Amino acid sequence: MYTPNSLDGAKVPAPKAGKVDQPESSNNKSNRSFEASMRPKRQQVARACDSCRMHRIKCDNSVPCKNCIARGEQCINKSPGERRTLPQAYREIDRLKQKVRELEEQLEEKSKKEKSLALASPQSQPYALTPPGTSGSTPIPDVDVPHIPRRVWGGVMASTGQAQKTWYGPSSLLYYIHRMNTYLSAVFQNLHPDDLLQLKSVAKTFPTPDCNPADEEDKAETKHAGHTVSNEAYLTPTQEEYFLDMFWRTYHPTLAILDEAEFRKHYRSLETRPGKPRKPSALVDIVIAVSMQVGMALAQRQSGRPLSALEVGKDDPSIAGRLYYRRSQRLLHNEQETPTLMTVQCHTLSVLYCCCAAFQNMCHMALCMAIRSAHMIGLHVEPPTDLPLAEQELRRRIWWTLYLLESKICMKLGRPFYVDLPSTSCGLPSTDSKTASLAGSDFALLDENTTWLTFMKYNFKLVLSAREVYTAFYDKYSDAYSDGVGEVIYEDPAALERYAGVLTAAMKPLDDWVKDVPDSLKNRREGGGQSFSTERTPLIIEQFVPPWLQRQRLLLELLYHVLRLNLYRPFICFPSTITAAVPLGERCLAHAASAAEHSVALTHIFHHVVTKTDLVTGYHEAFQWQWTAALTLAGYLFAYPTSDNAAIVREAIDLSIAVFEDFGRSFGTSLGAAMVMRDLGIKIDFLSDLVRSQTQPQPQTQTQLPPIAQTPLIDQQVEVTPITDPVAFTHQDFLGDSMDMAYTVDNAGDVDALWPPINMSDQWWLGAQLPNLDGVEGVYTG
Repeated sequence: MYTPNSLDGAKVPAPKAGKVDQPESSNNKSNRSFEASMRPKRQQVARACDSCRMHRIKCDNSVPCKNCIARGEQCINKSPGERRTLPQAYREIDRLKQKVRELEEQLEEKSKKEKSLALASPQSQPYALTPPGTSGSTPIPDVDVPHIPRRVWGGVMASTGQAQKTWYGPSSLLYYIHRMNTYLSAVFQNLHPDDLLQLKSVAKTFPTPDCNPADEEDKAETKHAGHTVSNEAYLTPTQEEYFLDMFWRTYHPTLAILDEAEFRKHYRSLETRPGKPRKPSALVDIVIAVSMQVGMALAQRQSGRPLSALEVGKDDPSIAGRLYYRRSQRLLHNEQETPTLMTVQCHTLSVLYCCCAAFQNMCHMALCMAIRSAHMIGLHVEPPTDLPLAEQELRRRIWWTLYLLESKICMKLGRPFYVDLPSTSCGLPSTDSKTASLAGSDFALLDENTTWLTFMKYNFKLVLSAREVYTAFYDKYSDAYSDGVGEVIYEDPAALERYAGVLTAAMKPLDDWVKDVPDSLKNRREGGGQSFSTERTPLIIEQFVPPWLQRQRLLLELLYHVLRLNLYRPFICFPSTITAAVPLGERCLAHAASAAEHSVALTHIFHHVVTKTDLVTGYHEAFQWQWTAALTLAGYLFAYPTSDNAAIVREAIDLSIAVFEDFGRSFGTSLGAAMVMRDLGIKIDFLSDLVRSQTQPQPQTQTQLPPIAQTPLIDQQVEVTPITDPVAFTHQDFLGDSMDMAYTVDNAGDVDALWPPINMSDQWWLGAQLPNLDGVEGVYTG
């Protein structure tokens, strides 16, 4: 038995029951006190030095102490007067708790103030977070706050290659076609047949680029990703080398997300035995897949084998390399939990493959996977300083390539952005000669300040500038149209003119970018023409300039024109057939003309390049740029058929047909585009002649219409429509053709959304009075 309390904290035996302790004699007490007085007194140390305290050894309290002298260390005691006891520790804990409570109260008070300010003056969400046509308001708080309605610019729901409809915003080509076809369905009310002949694409026939029906997909997934297959299904090592070499000559100088030396080392590590298939690799497979899209397009062009304009089959070069793409995606599936830098590279190249194969929604999904994987491995922040300089720069190039792709795709489809700059601390990659030499590729220096990586720098800055303009423009929609009339801004010419002023003020970043581009990245023009302008002077194709540099210059200028025409295109306004005439403003008309001018400039560049070089052969994105420009030109002439530059625009449409025919030697979709543009040209000519015939003084004798419509204009009291001539409108209706081509490129396949039913009788004017279409007057509903 022990007593619980003792002076020194130790347990003391309790006296046994039945025994009585005898008092200690005085002699024993004196002897014990004498021994205690003879024992040497323990030396007390106020506080050990820092070194002894760290090593948990006894300190002699000397300065320096013996232990520090023996170890050759500096004897330091940072707080010699401080004594650590249990009560002192308790007091320190209480003090820290009180400090934490005070800080929490301050933080809560600050948070309440910020919330009250936000509720008092609500701000619109940035366009990067809120797509047009969706609600941009924050979650409704518990307190009663007056709701301020905010106008949003709605998009259009359009079907993909399969049955499901997806959303496209006001900056997309499909939204523009929707506006154009809504107008034209009133003009040519009875000219389109019920059974529209639609152009075919791989995305319309198969759910994925694998070109396997849905029932075969499940069977194929049972195969293990690591299983090698026979040489009949995949390329031989020699053939793989051919397409890998093509990647370094084509894509790599404009998409430097791989280290060529490291990639080749990785590829050699996959070899098994001579003549046998290598080990699977997601990165090698996707590189070969995107290279085969270009390589097979070149082979198709040289073979002379005709392609079909009505159906794109499994042998089309746009989906070449699909077996490698499929295996790459299977291998990537196993890396979702533990992504690496190679994972991000694979997803980035998958974006490129799906885009070129016209699977736009799959492209968007692959982009999401790439960005999320990049976030997981920290590419959006500055690279760790302990990494080699070459790897740091590679990480920067990969991140900014993703940012570029995300900006281009989201602006093209009119969908919200994933990434915003405030959440990014990764700086732009370096482009000096030292960095270029460490990038793993051997390209010549252009001058003392320009390397093969300089293109990426200005490509990044171009897209950054365009995104800045884009965001500033679409964020101001609700401000420009806050109290306007109608459902959309096209019904309010005054608001549309105010909105045009917003774009004018926002264009400065793109103007400044042009001034900053070095001469080594500019295309020379005949007659001293200026690069990055809307001049139509031909390019000078320099004979002794390497193809990679010529391609860099060309793609940089083409992208510039595409970005600008997409920003100006919303101001191409189609006349209303139901409201009174109100003139459009000067800035709105000027922006519409600018969209046409940049489309004309781009078409002239393409026509010169495709007829004289192979620089863009197999580049499916280049074909999509030309298709965007061609439809912009067609819509401009439908809206302003008698404008001052109508003849120049009409000539550019004929040039675009020649461009599509040349592209059609490489993949069949382009042949369908040429056929659509021919029908568009016929309808443009018919509408222009009809407008001129009603705006010019009519002679006393009856005048016949051109051969397109053999029926003369008859009495205004009779409601008629022009009769279709079998030569003028062949095979397909104009609207069906144009929508089919848009679906081929932008991946939408349902024309019902773009041919809305019009039941109001006053919207049909062909039998009554033609609205003013001279591009100066008339209400424009878009």
